[in-house]
Amino acid sequence: MPQMLNGMFKRHAVLKALTLATMISGALMTQAHADDFITLASTTSTENSGLFAAIVPAFEDATDIEVRVVAVGTGQAFEIARRGDADSLLVHDTTGEEQFVADGYASERADVMYNDFVLIGPSDDPAGTADAKSATDALALIADAKAPFTSRGDDSGTHRAEQRLWESAGVEPQGEWYRELGSGMGPTLNTAAAMDAYVMADRATWVAFDNPQNLALLFEGDDVLFNQYGSLLLSQERHPHLKHDLAAQWHRWLLSEDGQQAIGAFEVEGQPLFFPNAQ
Repeated sequence: MPQMLNGMFKRHAVLKALTLATMISGALMTQAHADDFITLASTTSTENSGLFAAIVPAFEDATDIEVRVVAVGTGQAFEIARRGDADSLLVHDTTGEEQFVADGYASERADVMYNDFVLIGPSDDPAGTADAKSATDALALIADAKAPFTSRGDDSGTHRAEQRLWESAGVEPQGEWYRELGSGMGPTLNTAAAMDAYVMADRATWVAFDNPQNLALLFEGDDVLFNQYGSLLLSQERHPHLKHDLAAQWHRWLLSEDGQQAIGAFEVEGQPLFFPNAQ
């Protein structure tokens, strides 16, 4: 009997040890899996248009890496990445992106996709922008008419592009007719709709916008309205704590055939909103 009890105690101890080992192994695997994510600082246009909801699951299925998006204006996205609070960066200000690399905050930048900016305004178009010969002419007409214009005013890629166009038009926008809101593209469009005002928007957010009221697309097609998006690999020297290996997989996937096909396949109401152009 003592030998039998001794054997039972030994088997029980072995089972407890195996159970504990399995629990520890499972916890470690769960923790490892929980760490398989990146924080992506990107623009409101890529998020609000539904692009990320459409393409991120394909990347996550292929790699088991979760992408957690922080959608802000491009200027804020740069600042987040500059502080080392994001693992990856996808924005739309090529000049700013190239400067970001030159300043040592990123090691690589690559074209991913493009679309364009459009001029939205009241359907009766009191400033006559629909007949303008160029985007800068359209803005000059708005300024001459002192027609209400809502600007994002948030240092986003859209806001930076708008400011460059005002400068090219020889106009310093100011006065009651020009409203800088400090808000994202969706809220800015809502304000324009409420005010019956003009606004410059990226096409993707405009097409996905569900509250146009009296707003209409009035001017498009000028080459200066081209809107390029780029992906950046952040500097390992500046921020060694970031998940550079995981971020590189996201970056490479965006540029790959699979990533480019996913971007090109994204549509809203049958209309493609982003056009892949990785080299």
